[in-house]
Amino acid sequence: MQKAVFLDRDGVINEVLSKRVKFVNRPEQLYLLEGVAEGIKLLNDSGFLVFVVTNQGGVGLGFMKEEMLITIHEKMKKDIAKAGGKIDDISYCPHKPHAGCACRKPEPEMLHQLAKKHQVDLKESYMIGDRDVDIFAGKKAGTKTILIGDQEGLADNRFSSLYEAAQWLAQEKVK
Repeated sequence: MQKAVFLDRDGVINEVLSKRVKFVNRPEQLYLLEGVAEGIKLLNDSGFLVFVVTNQGGVGLGFMKEEMLITIHEKMKKDIAKAGGKIDDISYCPHKPHAGCACRKPEPEMLHQLAKKHQVDLKESYMIGDRDVDIFAGKKAGTKTILIGDQEGLADNRFSSLYEAAQWLAQEKVK
């Protein structure tokens, strides 16, 4: 069984609701947050599989087509690869908010599917997100949880950025 880090996308990997971009509906609207690519490389180098689990209700609401979402994710992977980082797999929920599906966070289905596909030990893995729904999904799946940002939450740990969380995880892996 392998260890993994499950990452939320918007607000953890890329800018959202910023001066440059409100939502990411096209590849040119995707801007990685500072240190993200390097943080993902650090996670890779520390032996973690790295997955993205993201609610993308914009598909269900008609703001973008699923093909565009896949193109956005390809750009994200290429941008991360420029710093030597690698996303091992991506799972997304394309349904509208409040659609009642099993895959949308805070439900843990995306994490469970990736864990099964890649033989991941969820108890030894982490969910990193910037909102409570991410933390709830991680807790329901049985992972440890990390909240990104300065707000208080129910996560096991909190850091201001993905890079800081990756540094801590790399140190924890050594212990």
